[in-house]
Amino acid sequence: IDDLLALSRLTRTKLNYQEVEMSAMAEEIASELIRANENRNVEFIIEPNLRDCADVNLVRIALYNLLQNAWKYSSKQENATIEFGLQGDNGTREYFVKDDGVGFKMDYVHKLFGAFQRLHSVSEYEGTGIGLATVQRIIHQHGGSVRAEGALNEGATFYFTLGSNNCT
Repeated sequence: IDDLLALSRLTRTKLNYQEVEMSAMAEEIASELIRANENRNVEFIIEPNLRDCADVNLVRIALYNLLQNAWKYSSKQENATIEFGLQGDNGTREYFVKDDGVGFKMDYVHKLFGAFQRLHSVSEYEGTGIGLATVQRIIHQHGGSVRAEGALNEGATFYFTLGSNNCT
């Protein structure tokens, strides 16, 4: 219930745009994840010097959810790799979070961003099923888009844009 209420509050939050150090934020989140479970062998590859204009608090929530999911769903890998970076075509800035974990069948990609829509059981991977719905809501609030690609047992990649708002 708490997660659902928090998700509901996100749509009523006025965005406070400012320059966000995306790479530094990803590094901080990666460090938190590593400190919380030092027994894991996970390599984080984070593209340096990425900056954007967004609501820093909301983008941190979205990026935390994406990186934490990558951490969680790669937990059965002996040596996992999680990447954060940027790709762009025709001026579009599209961030990505990629892992080499359990992945998913693309037949079910439409379920990923729905509240309480889980592709794996709670006994396999903990969670409430609200994280990706939260990510989608935050990204849409910024005028951006979010999508995912994956393959079962080959990992997943989540892509997002933040819209075209400029900090002034």
